[in-house]
Amino acid sequence: MLTVHHLGKSRSERVVWPCEELEIPYELKLHARDPITMLAPPDYKTLHPIGAAPVISDGDLVLAESGAVVEYIIAKYGNGRLALKADHADFSHFLYWFHFANGTLQAGMGRNMILNRLKLADDNPILRATKTRVDRAFDLVDARVREARYLAGDAFTSADIMMGFSLTTMRYFLPYDLARCPNIVLYLGRIAERPAYRRAMAKGDPGMALLLT
Repeated sequence: MLTVHHLGKSRSERVVWPCEELEIPYELKLHARDPITMLAPPDYKTLHPIGAAPVISDGDLVLAESGAVVEYIIAKYGNGRLALKADHADFSHFLYWFHFANGTLQAGMGRNMILNRLKLADDNPILRATKTRVDRAFDLVDARVREARYLAGDAFTSADIMMGFSLTTMRYFLPYDLARCPNIVLYLGRIAERPAYRRAMAKGDPGMALLLT
């Protein structure tokens, strides 16, 4: 059976969510962060050497990296759902936003989070540059969901799942005011209406307030 090793408040919510969307059988094993360091517990490192989340096991397979895991689940269990084929008119949008999640938005937010922890002056040029890059990334998302219901177009896909964490839970680690992005707020409202999303978050992070605004 597919087993999802979920680390609380992490990108592994991206894995619980497609399992719920596809309504496939899976086992969910919850792992709590260290309350002081906020890092993965020691037993998680037996799954992955650097304690990175998510990790899944499926038979003899053990796989990490959220993008790879989401693609694996969709390819093996999706039966064509949550992805667009190459001949679809919106395939390029699907591909772009699926990879924008980790390649641009999450990477920029991660860098900004680390720089914030260094307590640099607000006028530090590196800090200002990273903040500007994150703002531009949010602006791109806001513009896209102003013109399209979902990131790939009319259809909800795994591109939305990949982006969801960065737009919501990641803001526990890097607070970001969405007041400047009204279309993202409306988009997250559409996401919040999905029963599978609500089930996934209730199972993976019970009691956690969802940062949807």
